[in-house]
Amino acid sequence: MAPQGSDLAASGQPPVLEADGTSASGVLLVSGSWTIETLKDADSQVDQTLKETPSVKQLDLSGLTSLDTSGAWVIIRLLRGLGLELSSATPINPDHVSLFEAVAETNLTAPTTQKNLNFFIALFQKTGEDVVEIYKDIKILAYLAGEIVSCLLKGLIHPRSLRITSIVHHMEHTGLKAVPIVAMMSFLVGAIVAQQGAFQLRKFGAEPFVIDLVGILVLREVGILLTAILVAGRSGSAFTAEIGSMKMREEIDAMRVMGLNIIEVLIAPRVIALIIALPLLGLVANLAGLVGGGVLLWAYSDISLSTYITWLRDAVAINTFLVGVIKAPFMALIIALISCSEGLQVGGSAESLGRRTTAAVVKSIFLMVLVDGLFAIFFAAIGF
Repeated sequence: MAPQGSDLAASGQPPVLEADGTSASGVLLVSGSWTIETLKDADSQVDQTLKETPSVKQLDLSGLTSLDTSGAWVIIRLLRGLGLELSSATPINPDHVSLFEAVAETNLTAPTTQKNLNFFIALFQKTGEDVVEIYKDIKILAYLAGEIVSCLLKGLIHPRSLRITSIVHHMEHTGLKAVPIVAMMSFLVGAIVAQQGAFQLRKFGAEPFVIDLVGILVLREVGILLTAILVAGRSGSAFTAEIGSMKMREEIDAMRVMGLNIIEVLIAPRVIALIIALPLLGLVANLAGLVGGGVLLWAYSDISLSTYITWLRDAVAINTFLVGVIKAPFMALIIALISCSEGLQVGGSAESLGRRTTAAVVKSIFLMVLVDGLFAIFFAAIGF
């Protein structure tokens, strides 16, 4: 704000604080120009005054020639340091009244810097915050899971309530358009597993047994887990970004005002589409992984494709294939629920959108690996 006051010619005079020597009433004289250009030493004067004359009861502003926002801040700080109100400063130039009042209404308290906590205290604090965050995530996921089950039951009773067009649309984007990258990655991973297995087993003269390794590893673990990780990074992040951007633009609030059920419109179609698409992508990944292993063994170990297929058929039982198929819907549910829940928690900033998108992918992958390990232990325990 530009300097205010009628005496602009005196605006270059430095600010002055001095006690009134003619009276013992505790009056402090404020004179000179209190603007940004002249306030170089004003803070030090204020601090010195607060130390030397703490018994001041009134400020005399009759000598104040010009004032801007910075000067008003300093004078208000002086008043508060003395424990006085704005009414203790007189006389106030009518041109300065609004400026003083605006500054006086502002909180002048400087932000306190947080002390460096002890390492163990900080560790416990961070652990507690993480536990609370996990608890909140579990509540949101449980709520979404319950709503999804409700939508599915409603769809069984009233099939028209399911948004088939939306489901097919998301199946195309999460399933059909993901086939090339899933097939290529699975082919390469299958080839790498075959090469490493053949290289190690060759030392023991057991090179043909690498076919067992490729078949079991791809069908039970690698195929579906690799597919789920790719889908989490590709489709899961897209779900979070789409819903999060709608949240930022208040489209979700508008849909609620219109009476639309957000779960039925946005969440359920994505969850259903992914539960259908991921097992199908898993089949593509299994086939591509086995083909990659067969091609590599044909080129690297001179094992013919007919021998590879015959040995693979004898080595791999149907339950090996079913293990991967059973895990697929659970992994799809994890990806969809976490991605959609993170999207619904996006705030109003781009930073929040990026943070939630990253969290969706990381949480999905972590939980999928955890669930995969639990399934592996369970199937081993029952001999499946």
